[in-house]
Amino acid sequence: MIYVAPSLFAADFGDLRTEIRRMIDADANYIHLDVMDGAFVPNISFGATVISCLRKRCSMIFDVHLMIEDPIRFVDDFIRAGADIITVHLEACKDVKKTIRYIRSKEVRVGLAISPETPVEKIIPYLSEVDMAMVMTVRPGFGGQKFKPECLEKVRTIKRYAVSHNLDLDIEVDGGLNEDNTALATEAGANVIVAGSSIFKSKHPGHVIAKMRSNADAHPYKPE
Repeated sequence: MIYVAPSLFAADFGDLRTEIRRMIDADANYIHLDVMDGAFVPNISFGATVISCLRKRCSMIFDVHLMIEDPIRFVDDFIRAGADIITVHLEACKDVKKTIRYIRSKEVRVGLAISPETPVEKIIPYLSEVDMAMVMTVRPGFGGQKFKPECLEKVRTIKRYAVSHNLDLDIEVDGGLNEDNTALATEAGANVIVAGSSIFKSKHPGHVIAKMRSNADAHPYKPE
């Protein structure tokens, strides 16, 4: 099954209640919440307080993507705010294994992300300890960037490893995705699609999500 996770960073921040309702009505699976600290990435978005307020008005799965330095410091805050999935960046963790094991100990799902410049070999040793691997197909920290298809080779490598080691692993792709290129990601092995502008900027987000799913269904992963 393909899960679509609209990124709230592309929403109208002046009316987040309406924007969340649009995503519920559009039949999205998750809400993807990009938390940026201005240090790990050169941008600032929102924090646990905003997520906590949204949680009171939405029962969807909150897919919290921490683009922050040393994220273990704030894991408890985001769990209290209502995170269902917490994804941290390999590049931002002082101790990757300690961080993912701490998140898992809190009984929420744990994801590990890599940026475009990070070799896929860096994430392989941790795949057996996470629920989800995220491959960024744009430079983290800014919305509306152009999708980098060359990053999908990382998705293929992760998928091959997961299959060969019998891992129950979600693979999320984040960055520049829309209804036209979603199939490239699912063919490579992804099953969680993050999209921001292509969904939130559409007058008919439900149509965009439905098209993403239909294209994904027509182009599933095929073992090599």
